[in-house]
Amino acid sequence: MAFARTDLADLAAFIAIARHRNFRLAGLELGVSASALSHALKGLEERLGVKLVNRTNRSVTLSAAGEDLLAGLGAPFAAVMAAEDVLNRHRHTPRGRIRLNVPDVAAEMLLAPVLPEFNRRWPAIELDICVENRMLDVFDDGFDAGIRFGGTVPDDMIAQRLSAQIEWCIAASPEYLAVHGVPAHPHDLAAHRCLQIRLGDERIYRWEFERGGESIVIAVPGAITHNSGSLANELARRGAGLVYAALPSIAGDLAAGRLQRVLEDWVSPGEPLHIYYPGRRNLPVGLRLLVELIREMRPLGF
Repeated sequence: MAFARTDLADLAAFIAIARHRNFRLAGLELGVSASALSHALKGLEERLGVKLVNRTNRSVTLSAAGEDLLAGLGAPFAAVMAAEDVLNRHRHTPRGRIRLNVPDVAAEMLLAPVLPEFNRRWPAIELDICVENRMLDVFDDGFDAGIRFGGTVPDDMIAQRLSAQIEWCIAASPEYLAVHGVPAHPHDLAAHRCLQIRLGDERIYRWEFERGGESIVIAVPGAITHNSGSLANELARRGAGLVYAALPSIAGDLAAGRLQRVLEDWVSPGEPLHIYYPGRRNLPVGLRLLVELIREMRPLGF
């Protein structure tokens, strides 16, 4: 049976379902509901006369026919999408939709200063931003790209630097320090309340310190564990304990006296923020424009 022109949208839906093995994630990629995708797939299967996808309450898998169809369609559809991106460059007003997965540090300090200008320049480009610190495969989870610190970018992804090195620091409220004292050495933290950090891979971060040629890594004590820099900063302002924070995120608090920096000569610069994405021949226009604007405005240096 030959494909009709009307099958193209349904074939694109099938490819998204096959890539994600999940109707919700495929729908997020295409900007449609899971029920709409299900309806499109059912219509395609009926027209072709074969079952392409096996669905249960727990899994989505491809049938043998579905595997064969995916193998045949992958490269041609990738070429079509690449051609669309090329045409986008010739439009006076670029358009499209990009989905980003970013940690809260990047959302607050890197994207927030840039996105109003991005929207002003290119109002037809839609941005869907998911803020979370969990480590994930951006492609499998329906995102065009992710932003992470350099040392955590997956090796099989293309990465572009978006910032200078991020300096980290230890700080607490003056009220906390008045009660508990000011640590003079990292080992003094054993007697303090520290706001512990849960990393994206569920590990508890061991605070890292450097001074000259000396390096110290400490599992700090603390009754509160978080995975949100903005929450930790607010807790520190309210006297809950010492926070290990990106310096730009608390610069205003330090200047205003709401927080006081300690162990200043011990905390070293960290990795720059990078945007990363799967290897593709043509980067989506919206993503390219966002990278260029961040590098132009340099909210965190470069």
